[in-house]
Amino acid sequence: MDLQLSENAIKVLERRYLKKDEKGKVVETPDGMFKRVASAIADADKLYGKSAQEIAQIKDSFYRIMTNLEFLPNSPCLMNAGKELGQLSACFTLPVNDSMESIFETLKATAMIHKSGGGTGFSFSRLRAKNSVVRSTGGVASGPVSFMKVYDAATEAVKQGGTRRGANMGILRVDHPDILEFICCKENNDQINNFNISVAITDDFMKKLQEDKEYDLIDPHGNEFVRKIHPKEVFDLVVKQAHKNGEPGIIYIDRLNQGNPTPKLGAIESTNPCGEQPLLPYESCDLGSINLAKLCKKIGTRYEVDWDKLKEVTRLAVHFLDNLIDVNKFPLPEIEKATKATRKIGLGVMGWASLLIRMGIPYNSEEAVALAEKVMSFIMNEGMKKSQELANQKGVFPAFKDSIYDKKDSPVKMRNATITTIAPTGTISIIAGPCSSGVEPLFAVSFYRNVMDNDKLVEIEPLFEEIAKERGFYNRELMEKIAESGSVQHVEGIPEDVKKIFVVSHDISPEWHVRMQAAFQKYVHNATSKTINFSHDATMDDVRRAYLLAYELGCKGITIYRDGSREEQVLNIMRKSDLKKPQETVQPLKEIAPRPRPEVTIGTTTKVATGCGNLYVTINEDEKGKPFELFTQMGKAGGCAASQLEAIGRLVSLGFRSGIEVKSIIEQLRNIRCPSPSWEKGQRIFSCADAIARVVEKRLLNSQHLNANVEASALAMKHSSDDENGVSAIEEHGNIVGVCPDCGGALRHEEGCMKCHACGFSKC
Repeated sequence: MDLQLSENAIKVLERRYLKKDEKGKVVETPDGMFKRVASAIADADKLYGKSAQEIAQIKDSFYRIMTNLEFLPNSPCLMNAGKELGQLSACFTLPVNDSMESIFETLKATAMIHKSGGGTGFSFSRLRAKNSVVRSTGGVASGPVSFMKVYDAATEAVKQGGTRRGANMGILRVDHPDILEFICCKENNDQINNFNISVAITDDFMKKLQEDKEYDLIDPHGNEFVRKIHPKEVFDLVVKQAHKNGEPGIIYIDRLNQGNPTPKLGAIESTNPCGEQPLLPYESCDLGSINLAKLCKKIGTRYEVDWDKLKEVTRLAVHFLDNLIDVNKFPLPEIEKATKATRKIGLGVMGWASLLIRMGIPYNSEEAVALAEKVMSFIMNEGMKKSQELANQKGVFPAFKDSIYDKKDSPVKMRNATITTIAPTGTISIIAGPCSSGVEPLFAVSFYRNVMDNDKLVEIEPLFEEIAKERGFYNRELMEKIAESGSVQHVEGIPEDVKKIFVVSHDISPEWHVRMQAAFQKYVHNATSKTINFSHDATMDDVRRAYLLAYELGCKGITIYRDGSREEQVLNIMRKSDLKKPQETVQPLKEIAPRPRPEVTIGTTTKVATGCGNLYVTINEDEKGKPFELFTQMGKAGGCAASQLEAIGRLVSLGFRSGIEVKSIIEQLRNIRCPSPSWEKGQRIFSCADAIARVVEKRLLNSQHLNANVEASALAMKHSSDDENGVSAIEEHGNIVGVCPDCGGALRHEEGCMKCHACGFSKC
């Protein structure tokens, strides 16, 4: 078969998915991977008496929809199906009960899941409040946030099957006494970084908020009343923190339980890391996405959804995901038992924005919202029909008698308790590309990608390039102009009808983002992963309105991101509002002369483990206690390494002696990366330069002073790399929240997740 994969897709597959030998050499082709996965998943039908010929046909069907890039399962399935590890699920939730034994048993289970390639979600709402008395010891409880930090540190230390780092979701109910501390626990972006956090908001809270009445905070230990609090205080703090850095998100916990298909088994308390999969304790879910960009057909001069093809792919995808449960190798027996009891699957979509563009429909339009409902209702209905068909062939899910489907008058036989989920598709949409992620709009029409030697390569959305060439307005200069902002809305030479279709995230108002999420949510059994984008200039009132609208329209949760709101976001493009500001008069710089060296200096030497060996960093201060000089020594290092370290030491010393602010020196050296990163006391050391920065920070600055100035330093770094046109030399845009730990590219906040479009890295 002629498998059509993009260059980016091949790079991602080689880096993360294809089999490697013991030396790390790729020994599998993309076609071989799809055959491996199709064969492993089709083999499940042997358990139900299918003949060899029937299984061969099923295998061919699974292989066909994957190689046609019409459907792809979640990453763990592509990575592990047919291999020894065999762990195929993406998301898990685990219980955290109010005892030290439960807390650390769950932590152990978390490590096993992360090692196997999954992400985990927890509700910490059962843990007693901070400073509550622990009767067994006479001490006081440290509270949910302290244990989240323990889980975060453990996650940092576990590499997921050599492919990706674990991700967590931490949830706390809005009526927990520690809710205010929880809301602010990620305020400084320097801790709990392996967690997304969400506040579980109840219908009672929303009612009290509307009525302007206080509500009760209840300590879960003994279900004891603690105090009353005004809901506006809590809601405003959530809004403030989300406006600041995108967290916490919100889940409407009662709405999740209204959709709980097995309420007799227990209440839903938590979700997976991106919030789209509500699960009972110990449940897991396997996910997959239909590529809508491939499921349209041209009729005359227009494109339409190919409903017949969509029906076929939907039914095959449900069969595939149901089979996956039977061949999955679960990380814990409790997870296998809970998962097989309900057999939940999560079939979603990707390529939604690509489909709209192909059909000539603006993302921010009534027509798009109506089509979203039509497409997703079709998928849900066809998926349920296939699940009913499988139930007749193979039997209903074991917990069927405890489900909403077991009606007295007319039970609806179902093989799976849930069918649909809209999950993040950051990496698999690269494999299926050109294809937009999930139900998100495009992040940019054209953008610059950094390549070797700081050259810039213009990347163009393939559909835009195709249309521009067809209609005769394509030229290289125009593409470079678009790449300055990623948007075509204010670029001359582009027809207005094209501008309406090619809208990107920040061209679309938050209201349309929420409305699109709500349209899909109507026909999703589980939940919908989507980021509600805000411009940098958005106000807290804008965020507040989006939260209230999401609740009003029936969303099960909401994640927002205001552009440029995270302190690490130093890879920004310059906003146009900055370019329009009048130039201030620049005073001549005074000549800086370094202070002479005193006869005696006093200092400290710190040992740091780096990827190149143990590095010893000595910082000396002058008689006034001001930092004066820095020396480095690395074991047996010699030649180029020693000379580079000496050069860094001399330049840092010159900065100290010249009165350069210490925080500015730190920011220039932090996060510089080399091929051999290492770990030191729970922190990742990216290079010797990064190690020096961390020692300088530890010895000379307290974290409070540093955090207050990171944003200013980030802005200074941005300006220092601006070219003569006022545009950053690292020309990336659209929800950038930091640097990819694998390739050094830009990490973007999309679909409630952090991911890299360059290499496919994802934190979720």
